[in-house]
Amino acid sequence: MGLPVTHFDLEDPRDQARLADPILALEAIHGLVILDEVQRLPEIFPILRVLADRPGRPATFLVLGSAAPELLRQSSESLAGRIVYHELTPLRMDEVGSDRLEALWLRGGFPRAFLAESEQASAEWRGAFIRTFLERDMPQLGFRMSAMTLRRFWTMLAHYHGQVWNHAEFARSFGVSEMTVRRYLEALASAMVVRLLPPWHENISKRQVRAPRVYVADTGLLHTLLGIETFEDLLGHPKVGASWEGLAIEEIVRKVGAAPGQRWFWATHGGAELDLLIVQGARRRGFEVKRTSMPRLTPSMRVAQRDLKLDELFVIHAGRDAFPLAPGIRAIPLHKLDDELP
Repeated sequence: MGLPVTHFDLEDPRDQARLADPILALEAIHGLVILDEVQRLPEIFPILRVLADRPGRPATFLVLGSAAPELLRQSSESLAGRIVYHELTPLRMDEVGSDRLEALWLRGGFPRAFLAESEQASAEWRGAFIRTFLERDMPQLGFRMSAMTLRRFWTMLAHYHGQVWNHAEFARSFGVSEMTVRRYLEALASAMVVRLLPPWHENISKRQVRAPRVYVADTGLLHTLLGIETFEDLLGHPKVGASWEGLAIEEIVRKVGAAPGQRWFWATHGGAELDLLIVQGARRRGFEVKRTSMPRLTPSMRVAQRDLKLDELFVIHAGRDAFPLAPGIRAIPLHKLDDELP
């Protein structure tokens, strides 16, 4: 028999009332206690420390909520040594099945967007999510910015999806200072709706790119920001390749369990590059993403394999079959990633 479970939803006024005196409400509960939307009650963290230190540990607390920087700071300070963090990602291919990869790509991984009855319904949900996120959630996370301005910034950022970030260029295009675009970018990255893939540097003679690549974390949100509603719209859009690359990188990171600090991209000013470098201990694996059914070996792959001293290099493609391209280099279709990637 499993542990008893008690659930508090801190967006529900009734549960807020139950927790008016948190010590009184929680100290008698045994088993698993779920506190959902905990960012609405940040003052509870010191109390959780007291409850977590009780002899015998009668209760375990599962704390759910948005990743507000101040909230993370408070929880890490109050519960140092007592808390483990897990990022809840949107749905991934191993959860929905490789046969639904196209739907996952178009709609993204938010459950209500992915499971919507139609492409139109999915697009409407994502549009509503973006509005609510900017108008309500961002201020709740501590970011005091105009929702309209941040929407315009995020939309422009979608057109840079998969590109190397350039603060000065973006600031000129947006018509604000470099400090302002840095602040906006950091806000969206802190809220986990934008991914920054940092550059890797090797001690080699080549000049290397030292700015991160930027991605909208969920392809469904990316497509909404770009005005894409149908699969036909997506296939005809100039960002189709970059969108597919973002999807593939998220799936690779999920498959290999690469934490922040283990995933990078690499590029030189001479044109050699690697879409994704995973460094886990002494093991180095490289990944090139090609939206083609017939990937070919390129000089850039050879350079990355040699200069980065890769243990393995994988070319993730849109075709049907896995096959070797050269010693140490193997092509793997995205839909077979879980079966073919060691």
